[in-house]
This record gives sequence, C-alpha cells and structure tokens, in this order.
Amino acid sequence: MDFSRFLSDDFEVKSWVNAAFRAVQQEAPGKVDAHAATLVMKLQLFIQEVNNAVEETSHQALQNMPRVLREVEVLKQEATFLKEQMILVKEDIKKFEEDTAQSMQVLVEIDRVKSRMQLAAESLQEADKWSTLSADIEETLKTQDVSVISAKLTSMQSSLAMLVDTPDYSEKCVHLEALKNRLEAMASPQIVAAFNSQSVDQAKTFVKVFTEIDRMPQLLAYYYKCHKVQLVAAWQDLCQSDLSLNRQLTELYDTLLGTWHSQLQWATQVFKNPHEIVTVLLIQTLGALVPSIAVCLSTAMERTGQETKLNKLLEIYDATIHFAKGLEVAMLPNLKEQNLVKVMELVEVVYGPYKPYQLEYGDLEEENLLIQISAVPLEHWEVIDCVQELNHSVNKLFILASGAIDNCIKLTDGLGVCGLLKALKALFTKYTSDFTNTLQSIRKKCKLDDVLSDSLFQEDWTAFQNSVRIITTCGELLRQCGDFEQQLANRILSTAGKYLSDSYSPCSFSGFQDTSSAEKNSIKNPWQEYNYLLKENPSEYASLMETLYTLKEKGTSNHNLLSSSRSALSRLNQLAHHLAFDSVFLRIKQQLLLVSKMESWNSGGIGETLTDDLPNFSLTPLEYISNIGQYIMSLPLHLEPFVTQEDSALELALHAGKLPYPPEQGDELPELDNMADYWLGSIARATMQTYCEVILQIPELTVHSTKQLATDIDYLINVMDALGLQPSRTLQHIVTLLKAKPEDYRQAAKSVPRRMASSVAAMRGLEL
Repeated sequence: MDFSRFLSDDFEVKSWVNAAFRAVQQEAPGKVDAHAATLVMKLQLFIQEVNNAVEETSHQALQNMPRVLREVEVLKQEATFLKEQMILVKEDIKKFEEDTAQSMQVLVEIDRVKSRMQLAAESLQEADKWSTLSADIEETLKTQDVSVISAKLTSMQSSLAMLVDTPDYSEKCVHLEALKNRLEAMASPQIVAAFNSQSVDQAKTFVKVFTEIDRMPQLLAYYYKCHKVQLVAAWQDLCQSDLSLNRQLTELYDTLLGTWHSQLQWATQVFKNPHEIVTVLLIQTLGALVPSIAVCLSTAMERTGQETKLNKLLEIYDATIHFAKGLEVAMLPNLKEQNLVKVMELVEVVYGPYKPYQLEYGDLEEENLLIQISAVPLEHWEVIDCVQELNHSVNKLFILASGAIDNCIKLTDGLGVCGLLKALKALFTKYTSDFTNTLQSIRKKCKLDDVLSDSLFQEDWTAFQNSVRIITTCGELLRQCGDFEQQLANRILSTAGKYLSDSYSPCSFSGFQDTSSAEKNSIKNPWQEYNYLLKENPSEYASLMETLYTLKEKGTSNHNLLSSSRSALSRLNQLAHHLAFDSVFLRIKQQLLLVSKMESWNSGGIGETLTDDLPNFSLTPLEYISNIGQYIMSLPLHLEPFVTQEDSALELALHAGKLPYPPEQGDELPELDNMADYWLGSIARATMQTYCEVILQIPELTVHSTKQLATDIDYLINVMDALGLQPSRTLQHIVTLLKAKPEDYRQAAKSVPRRMASSVAAMRGLEL
C-alpha cells in the first residue's frame, strides 16, 4: 500500500477510499468486505508505526537540549567580547584622526600648489608654443597645404585658449582670425570646385578643416552659394521663356524638388545635419530668386481680367501646392531629424507670395461670384422665357456656391471661411435682387398692378400657371439652400476643424487657445501647421474659431451660417405667392370694381314700380357676380396640381409661403391641411372682403336695387357654400341689413357694427 499520498497538501479521504475499493469491485465484487477489513488492519499498523517514530524523535530531542543551551551561552559570551573589541578599535581610529589632521591639511595645500605650478608650466609651454607657431605659420602658408595649415591654426587656437588673461589676448585673436581668413581665401577655389563637382572626399576634407578652425558657417555659405547661383540662373532662363507663369513655376519646383533629393543624398555623406542644410539651401534659393515669385505673381494678376483673376490665382497656386506636398512627403519619414524651426521657415517662404491674396480671399471670391452670377440672364421679353430662366438659374447658383467652397479650401485650407461666408452672402443678395426685379417685370408684363375696371371679363390662367412654376422654383431654391448649408457646415468643420483645439473657449482672450502638454510634447508637421491668419489678422481668426466652436458644440445641422440668405429666399417665395395670388384675383377684382360705379343702383324704371309685387326669387344675379361665381367655381380645377402633383419642391414652397387674407379668428381651419383648400379659402376671403368694401362705396340704392344687391350677395354666399367655404361675417351683416324691411331696420341693425349699419341706412335712404 502507498502511504505517501497521505502527505499531499490536497489529500481527500473520499477520493483515497474510492480509489482503494475501485480495483476490488472490478476484479472480485464479492470480496469487498474482506478487502475493507484488510485495509483497516493495514491502516492501524501504519498508525502504530507513525506513533513509534514520533515517540523516538521526541526522546532524542530531549536528550540533545542541554548541549544546545550550552552552545548558545558560549556564543553569547563571544559576541560580548567582539563588541568590546570594536569599541576599542573605534577609539583608536578617532585618536589617529585627531593626531594626523594637521598633516593632512598640509598635504592638501601642497597638492593645490602642485596643480597651480603644473597649470602655470602648461601656460608657459602654450605661450612658448604660440610664439613658435606664429613664427612658423608664414612658412606653412607658403606650402598651400590646407590640411597642414589647418593643423597649425588649430594648435594656435588651443594655445590662445590658455592665454585669455594675457594683456595682448585681443591682438592675438585678431591675428588668428586674419590667418583663418587667409586660409579660407586660399582654399575657396578648391571649395567651389569640390561643391560644383560634388566630390565627397574633398568636401569631407574641407568639412574637417573648417570644423577644426570654427569656420563651418563660412563653408556652408560656399555650399549654398554654389547651388543657389545655378538654381537662380535656371529660374531667370525660365522667366525669359514664353511659358506661362504656371508652367514656369512648375519647372522651377520640379528642379527644386530634384535638388532636394539629390543634395540630401550627397549631404548625408558629408555633413552631420544634412536635412537642415538642404532645407536652408531651399530657403535661401527661394529668397534669392530674381524676379521674386511674389513680383511675378503680382504682374500676372495685374494682366488678368477681373472675371478670371481668382481662377488664374488658383491655377498658379496649384503648382505651389503640388511642390509643397512633394516636399512634405519627402520630409515626413525623417521628421524627427529635421530642424522644425527651419522647416517652418521653408513653409513660410513657399506659401509667402500668396499671403496677400489669401488675406483678400473674401473680396476676390465676392468679386468672382458677382461677375459669374451677373452673367446668368433672368430677364427676357416673354414671360415664359423668364420663368424658364428662373428655373435654370437655381442649379447655376448653387454650382457657383459649391465652387466657392472648393476655392476657399484650396486657397486658404479653410482659414478663409469668414471671407467665404461674406462672399456667399453677397452672391445670394445679388441673386435675390435680380430674382425680385424679374418678378416685378413679370408683374408688369402680366399687368397685375393695372386693374382696368372697364375691361371685358375673360378667363386667362396662363399667368397663374407661370406663377406656380415660379413657386416651384422657389421651393427648389429653399431645398437646395438647406442642403448646401449642411454641406457648407460639414466641409468647414472637416477642413478648418484642425485649427480648433479641445481647450478652446469663446471667452478666452481674442480667441487664442492654450496648447495642452500632450500637444506641446508631440512632434507636429509644420506643413500642416501653417497658419497665415493667426499672425496677420487675429480678429478674423478669432471669428473663425467662434464659428468652428459653434459648429462643433451645436452640430452641423443646427447652425445659422446662411440665415440672412435663407430669409431672403423665403421672401422670394413670399413674392412668388403674391404674384400667383394676384394673377388669380385680378379678374375678380376687375369685376368687383364695377359695383360702386353701376348706374342701375339708383335709377328708377319699370322694374322699380313692380318691385313690391314681385317675389325675391324672381330676381336673377347680375352679370358681374355671375362671372365671379363661375370663376371661383372653376378655381378647384386649376388648383388641382397643388393636391395631385407629387413635387417636393412645390410642396416645400407652398408650406413655407403665406397668402394674404388669412382666416378670421374663431373660424375652423380645415383648409390648412390641404394646400388647394388653403388657396381657395384665401381667394374667397379676398373676394368677400373686396366685395364688402365696394358695396359700402355705393352712393344710393333704390328699393329694387336693394333687393337686386341682396340677390347678388345670396348668389355669392351659395357659391361659397357649394365650395365648402364660410361666408364672412361682414358680408352676412350687409345682406341682413339689405333684406331688412324699413320698419324692421333698427331692430336688425342692433346685431351689426354701428358704422356699417349707418352706411347701409344711408344707401337705402333710411333713418337709423
């Protein structure tokens, strides 16, 4: 039996018992009891053995205990003796330090004197060395060996460093600088030849020599001058060619980009900081161009017509952008090795010529947009042509507006947003002005403001149909304006949003932002950090930050970037609604103006003598009111497009527009759910109100004409009822007063306004 499992940390009794009986159950199931008895006996024997072993171990421990105690006591005595010895040693050391302190001080002083003497000896040696070198340098210069001369000058420089406190130190410095100048002048032809031939070995030699004599800036000046002269000459050849400025710049930039790659590869073998050196080479080259890019750009702009000025600028700027992107891609892999200050200086030099135009972008874009929109014709001789041009102008307008966003992003990288918004406002103002003038012209062509009461009544729905098309155009304007404003907000935030830091607050001074420590520690790409607006126009930059902050906080769908333009377009829609309304109501108004001038109201005749004998139903409505009734009854047919035509632009415009003669307070307004009913209700109310006004202008009514007028009004009320419209209270009051018998007039007048009752009484010749 294996008893070692009893020593395990994870021993379980149940598992052990089950394992002990598992084999017996498989081999001899009937012997389980016998196996259990055997197992118990073995365990008892094992327990007895363990008890014996424990008892024997305890007995041995008790026997060894006295010996252990004796050894501990001996160890304690030895520790006490060691402590006493340590105290004695400490006292001896302290006494030795006190006895030898004076001697050590003397030794320190002697060592200091020795150091001073050695320094003095070295100074004397260097002074003697300076004298020797000064005497030999002339002979060395005659050898024309740059390396040997450099070694001598380096030694003289080291000697001079030891002679700082000598009286003639400044004279020695001047003398040494003169010798360096002679060496530089002597080596200059070889330096130029080395740089022109791109000899790596010779260039390394000169780098070593000029580093030793502290003249590395002068060597770099030779390097810059050699390449700068070649590049400037190439530019001057381009300027004298017949190529356009755009092509000239493209050729120049290709040359500069090629120079960057070739010189970086060469400079890496020669100089310690090749990236910075090649960057400075480009900076100096761009600054030395004659004529400068800024002058060439200004000349090109002066020669360009106003209508193509911005496009010409963008075309030229595109070449510069391409060059800048090429340099950025070339620098990006080794950005950590770059001198970011010099890179930013290069960025400023590359983009610098365009800065005046970027700052004036708003004015340039506004001028461009106004010229372009002025070329869009809206006015034509025929009304139908005007309507078509108005419809076609919508897409042209928003193509121009979208193009302005592209121009802003391309030229200013989003920094010209304030100028863009100003230009867009001017564009929409000009367009709405032209649109309004065209609507006024259409009104004149349709003679909507010249109501001729004596003209023949004839239905003509052409003007109304044209007006509906104009309303549809206004709806398209409103729809596209909403989409464009959303697009504008999204593109502004996606492009210029990088300038807005998370720490920006509109309450901060002038809109400037605090840069977080994480942003300060991170390496930024100068090509992406270029910001001409921050330095040149802080107030406009602050406005830009406020705009971006508002867009970011409120979301691009909740903004007022073009609120004034949207309002102007809504006013256009309102004018179009009035145009359509007047084109319908004109025929009705012409008939109604006849009412107060009709002579039949106060003239007597055969009908007058028979009036009392004839019942009211024997009278028929006069021609003017019959014309109006028939005209109004035909309105639903012409208003049907408002209901059946599925045109989202028309629906948007109809819901945004308002008609004159709104429903009276307290009236039910089911018509607002249906645009055709809304229009029908407005025209009906206009008809009834105008009818009431002209009735009250009638000077006199006979008994017969009173009944005739009441009959006419009843006819109009029946027409309104047939169309599901309510007659106005004023019209109901008038017909009540007209139907009242003379003896009942005062009683009937109590329920109507007094002024109306007086007017009708005067017409009928009754006393109130």
